[in-house]
Amino acid sequence: MHKIGIVGGGQLGRMMLQQAANYPIETYVLENDANAPAAHLCHHFHLGKITDYETVLAFGRKVDVITIEIENVSVEALFQLEKEGVTVIPKPSVLQTIKDKGLQKQFYESNQIASPEFLLLNNKEEVTANESFFPAAQKLRTGGYDGKGVHLLWNSEDLVEAFDAPSVLEKLVDIEKEIAVIVAKNESGDTAVYPPTEMVFDPDLNLVDYLLAPANISTELTETAKQLALKVCNAFNSPGIFAVEMFLNKQGELLVNETAPRVHNSGHQSIEGNYVSQFDMLLRVLQNLPLGSTETIKPALMLNILGEKNHSGNAVYEGLENILQLEGVSIHLYGKAQTKPGRKMGHVTVIGDNYRELLSKAAIVKTTLKVVAK
Repeated sequence: MHKIGIVGGGQLGRMMLQQAANYPIETYVLENDANAPAAHLCHHFHLGKITDYETVLAFGRKVDVITIEIENVSVEALFQLEKEGVTVIPKPSVLQTIKDKGLQKQFYESNQIASPEFLLLNNKEEVTANESFFPAAQKLRTGGYDGKGVHLLWNSEDLVEAFDAPSVLEKLVDIEKEIAVIVAKNESGDTAVYPPTEMVFDPDLNLVDYLLAPANISTELTETAKQLALKVCNAFNSPGIFAVEMFLNKQGELLVNETAPRVHNSGHQSIEGNYVSQFDMLLRVLQNLPLGSTETIKPALMLNILGEKNHSGNAVYEGLENILQLEGVSIHLYGKAQTKPGRKMGHVTVIGDNYRELLSKAAIVKTTLKVVAK
Protein backbone atom coordinates (compact mmCIF):
# COMPACT_ATOMS: atom_id res chain seq x y z
CA MET A 1 0.00 0.00 0.00
CA HIS A 2 1.24 3.46 -0.99
CA LYS A 3 2.49 5.42 2.06
CA ILE A 4 1.76 9.15 1.81
CA GLY A 5 3.09 11.68 4.31
CA ILE A 6 1.69 15.16 4.92
CA VAL A 7 3.86 17.75 6.66
CA GLY A 8 1.36 19.91 8.54
CA GLY A 9 -1.90 18.92 10.18
CA GLY A 10 -4.23 21.89 9.71
CA GLN A 11 -7.57 22.08 7.91
CA LEU A 12 -5.98 21.56 4.49
CA GLY A 13 -4.49 18.28 5.71
CA ARG A 14 -7.85 17.35 7.21
CA MET A 15 -9.66 17.82 3.88
CA MET A 16 -6.91 15.92 2.06
CA LEU A 17 -7.39 13.00 4.47
CA GLN A 18 -11.17 13.05 4.04
CA GLN A 19 -10.52 12.47 0.33
CA ALA A 20 -7.64 10.03 0.91
CA ALA A 21 -10.07 7.60 2.58
CA ASN A 22 -11.31 6.78 -0.94
CA TYR A 23 -7.92 5.47 -2.10
CA PRO A 24 -5.84 2.37 -1.19
CA ILE A 25 -3.19 4.41 0.64
CA GLU A 26 -1.73 4.63 4.13
CA THR A 27 -1.57 8.19 5.49
CA TYR A 28 0.98 9.78 7.83
CA VAL A 29 0.77 13.28 9.34
CA LEU A 30 3.46 15.32 11.11
CA GLU A 31 2.30 18.20 13.31
CA ASN A 32 3.27 19.65 16.70
CA ASP A 33 -0.30 19.76 18.04
CA ALA A 34 -1.88 16.44 19.05
CA ASN A 35 -5.34 18.00 18.58
CA ALA A 36 -4.66 19.51 15.15
CA PRO A 37 -7.56 19.29 12.64
CA ALA A 38 -5.88 16.42 10.72
CA ALA A 39 -4.57 14.48 13.73
CA HIS A 40 -7.44 12.02 14.13
CA LEU A 41 -8.13 11.25 10.47
CA CYS A 42 -4.80 9.73 9.44
CA HIS A 43 -3.52 6.19 9.92
CA HIS A 44 -0.33 7.36 11.64
CA PHE A 45 0.06 10.65 13.52
CA HIS A 46 3.55 11.89 14.45
CA LEU A 47 3.92 14.66 17.00
CA GLY A 48 6.81 16.95 16.11
CA LYS A 49 7.94 20.32 14.75
CA ILE A 50 7.49 20.65 10.99
CA THR A 51 10.34 23.21 10.87
CA ASP A 52 12.87 20.87 12.54
CA TYR A 53 15.33 19.22 10.13
CA GLU A 54 15.81 15.92 12.00
CA THR A 55 12.09 15.55 12.76
CA VAL A 56 11.01 16.03 9.13
CA LEU A 57 13.83 13.78 7.91
CA ALA A 58 12.85 10.91 10.23
CA PHE A 59 9.18 11.34 9.31
CA GLY A 60 9.87 11.40 5.56
CA ARG A 61 11.90 8.18 5.73
CA LYS A 62 8.73 6.31 6.73
CA VAL A 63 6.81 7.15 3.53
CA ASP A 64 6.98 6.74 -0.26
CA VAL A 65 5.65 10.20 -1.13
CA ILE A 66 5.68 13.35 0.98
CA THR A 67 3.75 16.58 0.50
CA ILE A 68 3.02 19.75 2.48
CA GLU A 69 -0.08 21.66 3.53
CA ILE A 70 1.83 24.76 4.66
CA GLU A 71 5.03 26.35 3.29
CA ASN A 72 6.73 26.92 6.64
CA VAL A 73 8.52 23.56 6.82
CA SER A 74 12.14 22.36 6.85
CA VAL A 75 12.96 22.59 3.15
CA GLU A 76 16.51 21.36 3.89
CA ALA A 77 15.07 18.06 5.18
CA LEU A 78 12.92 17.74 2.04
CA PHE A 79 16.02 18.23 -0.16
CA GLN A 80 17.76 15.43 1.76
CA LEU A 81 14.74 13.13 1.44
CA GLU A 82 14.66 13.80 -2.31
CA LYS A 83 18.33 12.75 -2.49
CA GLU A 84 17.46 9.54 -0.61
CA GLY A 85 14.80 8.61 -3.16
CA VAL A 86 11.62 9.76 -1.41
CA THR A 87 9.22 11.43 -3.86
CA VAL A 88 8.70 15.01 -2.67
CA ILE A 89 5.72 16.88 -4.17
CA PRO A 90 6.09 19.74 -4.84
CA LYS A 91 9.86 19.66 -5.36
CA PRO A 92 11.85 21.29 -2.52
CA SER A 93 13.26 23.79 -5.03
CA VAL A 94 9.73 25.13 -5.58
CA LEU A 95 9.18 25.57 -1.83
CA GLN A 96 12.55 27.28 -1.47
CA THR A 97 11.51 29.87 -4.08
CA ILE A 98 7.96 30.38 -2.85
CA LYS A 99 8.81 30.64 0.88
CA ASP A 100 10.82 33.79 0.15
CA LYS A 101 8.61 36.44 -1.45
CA GLY A 102 11.72 38.15 -2.84
CA LEU A 103 12.88 34.99 -4.64
CA GLN A 104 9.30 34.44 -5.80
CA LYS A 105 9.17 37.92 -7.39
CA GLN A 106 12.56 37.36 -9.07
CA PHE A 107 11.28 34.01 -10.35
CA TYR A 108 8.35 35.71 -12.12
CA GLU A 109 10.67 38.34 -13.54
CA SER A 110 13.17 35.82 -14.90
CA ASN A 111 10.38 33.73 -16.47
CA GLN A 112 8.66 36.74 -18.12
CA ILE A 113 5.55 36.29 -15.99
CA ALA A 114 3.63 39.56 -15.54
CA SER A 115 3.68 40.67 -11.88
CA PRO A 116 3.51 44.07 -10.11
CA GLU A 117 6.68 46.20 -10.12
CA PHE A 118 8.82 45.68 -7.00
CA LEU A 119 11.95 46.55 -5.02
CA LEU A 120 13.85 44.26 -2.63
CA LEU A 121 14.74 46.10 0.58
CA ASN A 122 16.66 45.11 3.71
CA ASN A 123 15.35 47.43 6.44
CA LYS A 124 13.07 50.32 7.39
CA GLU A 125 15.73 52.86 6.40
CA GLU A 126 15.63 51.61 2.81
CA VAL A 127 11.81 51.75 2.83
CA THR A 128 12.00 55.42 3.89
CA ALA A 129 14.55 56.11 1.13
CA ASN A 130 12.10 54.74 -1.45
CA GLU A 131 9.08 56.80 -0.46
CA SER A 132 8.78 57.91 -4.11
CA PHE A 133 7.72 54.30 -4.89
CA PHE A 134 4.55 54.70 -2.75
CA PRO A 135 1.71 53.79 -2.73
CA ALA A 136 3.05 50.30 -2.20
CA ALA A 137 2.53 47.06 -0.29
CA GLN A 138 5.43 46.08 1.94
CA LYS A 139 5.60 42.30 2.37
CA LEU A 140 7.99 40.47 4.68
CA ARG A 141 10.15 38.15 2.56
CA THR A 142 9.53 35.23 4.92
CA GLY A 143 7.05 34.25 7.61
CA GLY A 144 3.94 36.16 6.52
CA TYR A 145 0.59 34.39 6.02
CA ASP A 146 -3.17 35.14 5.90
CA GLY A 147 -2.66 38.88 5.67
CA LYS A 148 0.02 38.96 8.39
CA GLY A 149 3.38 40.35 7.32
CA VAL A 150 1.88 42.90 4.92
CA HIS A 151 1.58 46.67 5.36
CA LEU A 152 0.04 49.10 2.88
CA LEU A 153 2.15 52.26 2.66
CA TRP A 154 0.28 55.16 1.07
CA ASN A 155 2.46 58.09 2.17
CA SER A 156 5.15 59.17 4.64
CA GLU A 157 2.69 59.02 7.55
CA ASP A 158 2.50 55.24 7.10
CA LEU A 159 6.25 54.80 7.54
CA VAL A 160 5.75 54.32 11.28
CA GLU A 161 4.06 51.00 10.36
CA ALA A 162 6.87 49.82 8.06
CA PHE A 163 8.71 46.58 8.83
CA ASP A 164 12.38 46.86 9.78
CA ALA A 165 13.29 43.58 8.11
CA PRO A 166 14.07 42.15 4.65
CA SER A 167 10.98 42.79 2.53
CA VAL A 168 9.47 43.26 -0.89
CA LEU A 169 8.11 46.71 -1.68
CA GLU A 170 5.48 46.15 -4.34
CA LYS A 171 3.78 48.89 -6.36
CA LEU A 172 0.07 48.99 -5.51
CA VAL A 173 -2.15 47.84 -8.36
CA ASP A 174 -5.41 49.61 -9.22
CA ILE A 175 -7.42 46.42 -8.71
CA GLU A 176 -10.62 45.61 -10.55
CA LYS A 177 -10.83 42.04 -9.24
CA GLU A 178 -8.66 39.43 -7.52
CA ILE A 179 -8.81 35.97 -9.03
CA ALA A 180 -7.12 32.64 -8.48
CA VAL A 181 -6.51 29.72 -10.82
CA ILE A 182 -5.57 26.27 -9.56
CA VAL A 183 -3.39 24.06 -11.75
CA ALA A 184 -2.47 20.43 -11.12
CA LYS A 185 0.44 18.57 -12.70
CA ASN A 186 1.36 14.92 -12.20
CA GLU A 187 4.71 13.20 -12.63
CA SER A 188 3.77 12.10 -16.14
CA GLY A 189 3.52 15.81 -17.07
CA ASP A 190 -0.27 15.85 -17.49
CA THR A 191 -1.90 19.11 -16.40
CA ALA A 192 -5.41 20.11 -15.36
CA VAL A 193 -6.54 23.73 -14.98
CA TYR A 194 -9.57 24.81 -12.94
CA PRO A 195 -11.83 27.67 -14.03
CA PRO A 196 -10.76 30.95 -12.32
CA THR A 197 -12.37 31.84 -9.00
CA GLU A 198 -13.06 35.40 -7.89
CA MET A 199 -11.90 36.32 -4.39
CA VAL A 200 -13.58 39.02 -2.31
CA PHE A 201 -11.54 40.08 0.72
CA ASP A 202 -12.48 41.23 4.20
CA PRO A 203 -10.73 44.64 4.28
CA ASP A 204 -10.19 44.55 8.06
CA LEU A 205 -8.69 41.05 8.32
CA ASN A 206 -7.13 40.91 4.81
CA LEU A 207 -8.54 37.36 4.54
CA VAL A 208 -10.80 35.98 1.82
CA ASP A 209 -14.38 36.78 2.90
CA TYR A 210 -16.03 34.79 0.12
CA LEU A 211 -15.28 33.63 -3.39
CA LEU A 212 -17.31 33.00 -6.51
CA ALA A 213 -16.60 30.17 -8.91
CA PRO A 214 -16.35 30.44 -11.81
CA ALA A 215 -15.21 34.08 -11.68
CA ASN A 216 -17.55 36.66 -13.15
CA ILE A 217 -15.20 37.62 -16.02
CA SER A 218 -15.29 37.35 -19.81
CA THR A 219 -14.57 34.12 -21.69
CA GLU A 220 -11.46 35.76 -23.14
CA LEU A 221 -10.12 36.78 -19.72
CA THR A 222 -10.92 33.33 -18.37
CA GLU A 223 -8.75 31.75 -21.03
CA THR A 224 -5.94 34.30 -20.51
CA ALA A 225 -5.96 33.61 -16.74
CA LYS A 226 -5.82 29.84 -17.28
CA GLN A 227 -2.90 30.17 -19.70
CA LEU A 228 -1.03 32.48 -17.30
CA ALA A 229 -1.49 30.02 -14.41
CA LEU A 230 -0.31 27.16 -16.63
CA LYS A 231 2.78 29.20 -17.56
CA VAL A 232 3.57 29.66 -13.85
CA CYS A 233 3.09 25.96 -13.12
CA ASN A 234 5.27 24.88 -16.06
CA ALA A 235 8.00 27.34 -15.03
CA PHE A 236 8.21 25.64 -11.62
CA ASN A 237 8.82 22.35 -13.45
CA SER A 238 7.39 20.21 -10.67
CA PRO A 239 4.43 17.94 -10.05
CA GLY A 240 1.94 19.28 -7.53
CA ILE A 241 -1.05 21.53 -7.20
CA PHE A 242 -0.52 25.28 -7.53
CA ALA A 243 -2.92 28.09 -6.63
CA VAL A 244 -1.91 31.11 -8.71
CA GLU A 245 -3.37 34.33 -7.30
CA MET A 246 -3.72 37.24 -9.72
CA PHE A 247 -4.78 40.88 -9.85
CA LEU A 248 -6.99 42.06 -12.70
CA ASN A 249 -6.22 45.77 -12.97
CA LYS A 250 -8.51 48.54 -14.23
CA GLN A 251 -6.79 48.35 -17.65
CA GLY A 252 -7.88 44.72 -18.02
CA GLU A 253 -4.39 43.26 -17.50
CA LEU A 254 -3.66 40.21 -15.37
CA LEU A 255 -0.68 40.32 -12.98
CA VAL A 256 0.46 37.38 -10.84
CA ASN A 257 0.38 38.31 -7.15
CA GLU A 258 1.72 35.08 -5.60
CA THR A 259 1.54 31.32 -5.85
CA ALA A 260 0.76 28.71 -3.19
CA PRO A 261 2.32 25.29 -4.03
CA ARG A 262 -0.50 23.36 -2.34
CA VAL A 263 -4.26 23.07 -1.98
CA HIS A 264 -5.65 26.50 -1.19
CA ASN A 265 -8.54 28.46 0.31
CA SER A 266 -9.47 29.63 -3.20
CA GLY A 267 -10.32 26.06 -4.20
CA HIS A 268 -12.45 24.85 -1.28
CA GLN A 269 -15.69 25.22 -3.25
CA SER A 270 -14.40 22.57 -5.69
CA ILE A 271 -15.54 19.85 -3.24
CA GLU A 272 -19.15 20.47 -4.28
CA GLY A 273 -18.71 22.70 -7.33
CA ASN A 274 -16.37 20.68 -9.61
CA TYR A 275 -16.27 17.08 -10.85
CA VAL A 276 -12.85 16.54 -9.23
CA SER A 277 -12.10 18.62 -6.12
CA GLN A 278 -8.66 20.15 -5.51
CA PHE A 279 -8.14 17.62 -2.69
CA ASP A 280 -8.99 14.65 -4.90
CA MET A 281 -6.74 16.18 -7.57
CA LEU A 282 -3.78 16.34 -5.19
CA LEU A 283 -4.31 12.70 -4.17
CA ARG A 284 -4.23 11.78 -7.87
CA VAL A 285 -1.01 13.78 -8.34
CA LEU A 286 0.63 12.07 -5.34
CA GLN A 287 -0.16 8.66 -6.88
CA ASN A 288 0.56 9.77 -10.48
CA LEU A 289 -2.99 8.85 -11.51
CA PRO A 290 -5.08 10.37 -14.34
CA LEU A 291 -6.14 13.86 -13.24
CA GLY A 292 -9.81 13.88 -14.21
CA SER A 293 -12.17 16.74 -14.99
CA THR A 294 -11.93 20.24 -13.52
CA GLU A 295 -15.24 21.29 -15.10
CA THR A 296 -17.80 23.18 -13.02
CA ILE A 297 -20.92 21.21 -12.04
CA LYS A 298 -22.76 24.36 -10.91
CA PRO A 299 -21.73 27.90 -9.91
CA ALA A 300 -20.53 27.99 -6.30
CA LEU A 301 -19.79 30.46 -3.54
CA MET A 302 -17.44 29.67 -0.67
CA LEU A 303 -17.69 31.61 2.57
CA ASN A 304 -15.07 31.37 5.32
CA ILE A 305 -16.45 30.79 8.83
CA LEU A 306 -14.40 32.99 11.15
CA GLY A 307 -14.37 33.31 14.92
CA GLU A 308 -16.51 36.23 16.11
CA LYS A 309 -14.94 39.41 17.46
CA ASN A 310 -14.48 39.47 21.24
CA HIS A 311 -14.88 35.68 21.49
CA SER A 312 -11.98 33.48 22.61
CA GLY A 313 -12.34 30.02 24.12
CA ASN A 314 -14.31 26.81 23.53
CA ALA A 315 -16.04 27.09 20.15
CA VAL A 316 -19.84 26.99 19.88
CA TYR A 317 -21.61 27.18 16.49
CA GLU A 318 -24.78 29.26 16.71
CA GLY A 319 -27.33 28.98 13.90
CA LEU A 320 -25.98 25.68 12.56
CA GLU A 321 -29.38 23.98 12.36
CA ASN A 322 -30.87 26.91 10.43
CA ILE A 323 -28.07 26.80 7.87
CA LEU A 324 -28.43 23.06 7.34
CA GLN A 325 -32.06 23.61 6.25
CA LEU A 326 -30.97 25.73 3.26
CA GLU A 327 -30.95 23.98 -0.12
CA GLY A 328 -27.57 23.81 -1.84
CA VAL A 329 -25.62 24.70 1.32
CA SER A 330 -22.79 22.45 2.59
CA ILE A 331 -20.90 23.03 5.81
CA HIS A 332 -17.28 22.08 6.51
CA LEU A 333 -16.06 22.51 10.07
CA TYR A 334 -12.34 22.13 10.73
CA GLY A 335 -12.53 20.46 14.13
CA LYS A 336 -10.83 23.29 16.02
CA ALA A 337 -11.89 23.18 19.67
CA GLN A 338 -10.78 26.75 20.41
CA THR A 339 -12.06 29.87 18.67
CA LYS A 340 -10.59 33.36 18.62
CA PRO A 341 -11.46 36.51 16.64
CA GLY A 342 -10.84 36.05 12.90
CA ARG A 343 -9.65 32.41 13.20
CA LYS A 344 -10.67 30.18 10.29
CA MET A 345 -13.03 27.67 11.89
CA GLY A 346 -14.57 26.22 8.73
CA HIS A 347 -16.23 27.16 5.46
CA VAL A 348 -19.64 26.98 3.86
CA THR A 349 -20.19 26.23 0.19
CA VAL A 350 -23.35 27.41 -1.56
CA ILE A 351 -24.29 25.85 -4.91
CA GLY A 352 -26.82 27.55 -7.19
CA ASP A 353 -27.85 28.44 -10.73
CA ASN A 354 -26.63 32.05 -10.78
CA TYR A 355 -24.61 34.63 -8.82
CA ARG A 356 -27.72 36.39 -7.45
CA GLU A 357 -28.96 33.15 -5.85
CA LEU A 358 -25.51 32.43 -4.43
CA LEU A 359 -25.12 35.90 -2.90
CA SER A 360 -28.59 35.95 -1.34
CA LYS A 361 -28.03 32.56 0.35
CA ALA A 362 -24.55 33.63 1.46
CA ALA A 363 -26.06 36.72 3.11
CA ILE A 364 -28.37 34.45 5.14
CA VAL A 365 -25.43 32.24 6.15
CA LYS A 366 -23.36 35.25 7.18
CA THR A 367 -26.01 36.70 9.46
CA THR A 368 -27.15 33.34 10.90
CA LEU A 369 -24.01 31.26 11.54
CA LYS A 370 -21.76 32.56 14.29
CA VAL A 371 -18.75 31.00 16.03
CA VAL A 372 -18.75 32.16 19.65
CA ALA A 373 -17.05 31.10 22.85
CA LYS A 374 -19.11 29.71 25.71
